[in-house]
Amino acid sequence: MNLTTPADLRAQVQRSWDRGELLRAAVTDTVSWPLRLSLKPPSAGDLSDRFESVRDWVRAIADTPQVRIEWREWNHRVQGMQRLPAAVWIDTLQDALAFIGKARHAQRFEALWQRTAAAQPALRAWLSRRPIQALELADRWDRLLALVAWLQAHPRPAVYLRQVDVPGVDSKFIEAHRGVLAELLDLALPPEVIELDATGVAQFTRRFGFLDKPVRIRFRLLDAALPSLPGCEGRPDITLDAASFAALALPVERVVITENETNFLAFPPAAGAIVVFGAGYGWEPLARASWLHRCQLHYWGDIDTHGFAILDQLRGYFPGAASFLMDRATLLAHRLHWGEEPDPARHDLARLTPEEAAVYDDLRFDRHQPRLRLEQERVGFGWLSARQAALFGVSTQNPPT
Repeated sequence: MNLTTPADLRAQVQRSWDRGELLRAAVTDTVSWPLRLSLKPPSAGDLSDRFESVRDWVRAIADTPQVRIEWREWNHRVQGMQRLPAAVWIDTLQDALAFIGKARHAQRFEALWQRTAAAQPALRAWLSRRPIQALELADRWDRLLALVAWLQAHPRPAVYLRQVDVPGVDSKFIEAHRGVLAELLDLALPPEVIELDATGVAQFTRRFGFLDKPVRIRFRLLDAALPSLPGCEGRPDITLDAASFAALALPVERVVITENETNFLAFPPAAGAIVVFGAGYGWEPLARASWLHRCQLHYWGDIDTHGFAILDQLRGYFPGAASFLMDRATLLAHRLHWGEEPDPARHDLARLTPEEAAVYDDLRFDRHQPRLRLEQERVGFGWLSARQAALFGVSTQNPPT
């Protein structure tokens, strides 16, 4: 027999709890009572062939607490008149909560609701939408409310998270709860103090007007004749915040971007050129530098699927950017240094040139070998120097070969 058991009845009510329906019902009129539970009763064949089991089942259902049973009389041709459960009801919210042992949890949620209604009534919409998550945050909820109140009093504060002065709150607490805070603040703050195009947890500080750790851009002058910072002579290695980098006015014609620090440090000298260490901070900080858009950009990444994906992303900001040492000749000339890419990309890339797309297709379709990768630091230095000289013209100093 496949009959509904008391455990099955509890599971139905538990699912209502897991969906937040019972908690919402504790503070709003979202559930109509009584609540009917699904019940699969025995068949006529069960009564004929498994009468003792059916009788045990009836007893178990009858002994189930907090439920109301609707009975029916059944005159069976073999067993005679039988009284069987026809429907099972839970009459009240209190019965449902007691049935699954959640009465104290619901009381705690009601207390959260009342405190929120008094302090931040707009946030009741969030509690209604995410009641289970609210319960998980119950021990931190007052601090979250205090943070919301602080932002209301200090909209777009232009301070670091470390400078928020709320009892029991530090920067680590804010960082750990950015996702929840963003949803709460979106409800509690006026739209004009929210930077709506800054989305996602990573954009929390910009969305709500906090200062963020500045992005730093590291670059080397490849030409000793280029003007530099006071006291920095020759071809220095310089790191600036993104705003200062954007404000530069270097008479640069070419810019090479590389993702590998060793290649960044060893890149050969070249007239009117700099090399930038990519370092994975994304392309938006570089794109803020208007002078960079007047230069010829060259991107040097690994010859693997993700290297070409990064190149494709770069062209979203700098459409004229060219690849450097990411061609088939370089790949085939370094067979001894081929490695394996852990998790290759397979999607189409719309911004590659036909030549780049052909190499990318060779990689993503495993035409040479599965998961092929040639890391940029494995390209021979003599190969680099020759290509760099051919592309950039005569360097300001003969590189080693």
